This record gives sequence, C-alpha cells and structure tokens, in this order.
Amino acid sequence: MKPFKKVLIVLGISLISGCHSAPKTPPTQVVYRFYDHRYLELTGFNCQGGLRYIDTKLKIRYQIYDVSDGYRIFTKKFIHPSERYIAITSFEGDGFSISKDYGRTWDGASFSPGGGAVRYADDQPHRDEIESFTVVNDQGFMLTKTGDIYMSSKPFDAVDPESGQGGKWGKEYASWNSFAGPESWTIDANRKNFQNIPNKIPEVKNYTGWDKMRCDPDLGLPPSS
Repeated sequence: MKPFKKVLIVLGISLISGCHSAPKTPPTQVVYRFYDHRYLELTGFNCQGGLRYIDTKLKIRYQIYDVSDGYRIFTKKFIHPSERYIAITSFEGDGFSISKDYGRTWDGASFSPGGGAVRYADDQPHRDEIESFTVVNDQGFMLTKTGDIYMSSKPFDAVDPESGQGGKWGKEYASWNSFAGPESWTIDANRKNFQNIPNKIPEVKNYTGWDKMRCDPDLGLPPSS
C-alpha cells in the first residue's frame, strides 16, 4: 500500500502545480484606439507589460515600452484626436512618452520643475487629483479635479532667437498658473511658445476614438477554480 500512496501524493502535487502555473506566453490586447487604423496594444498579464503603437495606414509599429518595463494603463478620461503629436501617460500620470512625427520616433516628456499649479508646491498633480488628459492640436492638456490645467507648449520647429531653443516643443508640461497666470513665476512666461495660451482645453469635435484606455485583466490567465 505504501508505494500506491506515494503515487497518489505525487500526482496530487502535480495537479495542484498545474492549476496555479501561469501561461508562458503573455497575451496581447488593444487597450486604446485613436481611430480604426491607429491604436495601442499591451502585451502582458494583469494589464501590465509592454506597450506598442500601431498605425496601419502609415505602416508604423513602435515598441514604446518593453514587457519588462511593466507599463500600467492610464485609467482616467483620455481623449486624443491629435495625429502628429502623440502623448501617452501611465497609471500614475506622472510623465509622458511622446512622438512629434505621427508615431515614427518617440521620446520622453516631463513636468517642468516649479511649474505646479501652486507656487512652491508640487510640480505635478497626484494621480487622485487628475480628472482627464486630452491631446488636441499638437498639445497635451492634463485637467485636475480643481480645474487646474497642466499643458505642453505650442508646437514650433524653428529656433527661437530669444531662448535659443528649437524643435523642443511638447516635451515640457507646466500649469497655466505658472507661466500665464496673474502672478506667473516660471521662465516659460517669457518663451514665445508659451504665449497666448488660453486657460481652457480646446473643444474636441467629431472624435471617434475611445475616451478611456480599456483592458481585460483576466486575459490569458487560466480559469479560476
């Protein structure tokens, strides 16, 4: 009887291990659509992993984040009709991956030091303060629940003779208060690409894309017993 019992024990351990083992190949799903031909794919388990930008018309496939980077989707309202300038933020909303050439090449963008909505306070909003992120007319606009807007500069390609900068638009996000408010305090207030920017998000019309990122956290996982 002893050998028989051993076989049963080994078999039971094998079955338990099989039930709890994760699939080897991570699943891929579309997590955001700008339009039918432009979208974001995420590869990974539990809505975390690698992020890829795809444009079937322009034949672009760009790996923004590798699976090992563990990108997590942005879960707040997200409206993105802009085509040339693309800005993607993540779960925390504390930084951006951007493209200024329709998705062919990508770079990073960040919040400007000292560019918060309140002087001498945080440079950026916390995740629980964010209401939405809208990218329209080649600019990004992050709206907070209190009505403050953090935005990127106006697009420009020529060198600004005053700042000596050129082609760096879209890489810096700052609150409207910091550069255009009644008591503005940052050097952006003197830069041409931050002039005459209204304290509101431009109206978005006839947008057919998604208004939020979507993800199935159970995709690719074995059925729970």
